[in-house]
Amino acid sequence: MIKPEANPPYLNAFLDYSATILSKSPNSIKEYNYDLAMFLRFIKIRFRMTKETDFSKIAINDIPFSVIKKIQLDDIHAFIAYMAREQETKPSTRARKISTIRIFFAYLNQKTDSTYSIKTNPAQNLETPKLGKRQPKYLNLDDSKKLLETTDNSKNRNYKRDYAILTILLNCGLRLSELVGINIGDIDFSEYKLTVIGKGNKERTIYLNHACINAINDYLAVRPKTGIKTDKLNSQKALFLSERKERISRRTVQHLVNTKLLEAGLDSSKYSVHKLRHTAATLMYQYGNVDIRALQELLGHESISTTEIYTHVDNSQVRDAIESNPLADVK
Repeated sequence: MIKPEANPPYLNAFLDYSATILSKSPNSIKEYNYDLAMFLRFIKIRFRMTKETDFSKIAINDIPFSVIKKIQLDDIHAFIAYMAREQETKPSTRARKISTIRIFFAYLNQKTDSTYSIKTNPAQNLETPKLGKRQPKYLNLDDSKKLLETTDNSKNRNYKRDYAILTILLNCGLRLSELVGINIGDIDFSEYKLTVIGKGNKERTIYLNHACINAINDYLAVRPKTGIKTDKLNSQKALFLSERKERISRRTVQHLVNTKLLEAGLDSSKYSVHKLRHTAATLMYQYGNVDIRALQELLGHESISTTEIYTHVDNSQVRDAIESNPLADVK
């Protein structure tokens, strides 16, 4: 995380606005800061304000707001070109940076009564690069079962915890941040419900099936009862704990998934925690005949277009569709 003192005051003001008024998550704020820091470093180079040759070492906290007022659309285009050419970033990464820049300049443009305001928004006509639609990578049903079976190992003292984590990921399609953020109090055991906080601090309800409830109960029976750390992570309330008896971290879950993928004989470079979210969504759609609107609600997507990536079909479904055509038997 970039420290506030490393930012110019107008950038910190934007980040504060995004966190408090727009209710953006800490992850979003971190991404905004990272994207805009890169942009401002480039601006310093383009406006010949630095002799530093190491891009990552260029300071931005000394860039006066008068420089921001001079930025034109061509300067932003030059930054995007630099990202593609010098940094070799993917189109999706450049699209995210463009979105951040748009939000930043829109904020400055609307703050007419502020010290940090601009009359003309240079990013108003900024276009987003077209992204080729790719089908999400996911585990098939057999591979999902293999992954779950890897936790059936009494030599691993955390096997009940690990099994519960994988079961929830594969059944509910939670984001990594949502999983590590689960508190025991978020679970309604009588109604088989779980409340999670998703992107933009939006709360939603996840309905748990028997596999999830059973896995959680089995883990709670062995979850440490004493010695849990009292900290800012609210570890005592956390469902999943680490070896150090504190709320489990993202990195620990990522390492767990990576390890279990290898044990299951699966390509750990191809799959990840997020791919398990893809897997859950795909399996529900393919085997459960789940309505896409219900899937959208379950996954916490703002736009239905985001959910539609999970409605891909395999070759057998395409073949079945052709065979089911009423004209198939007409000679």
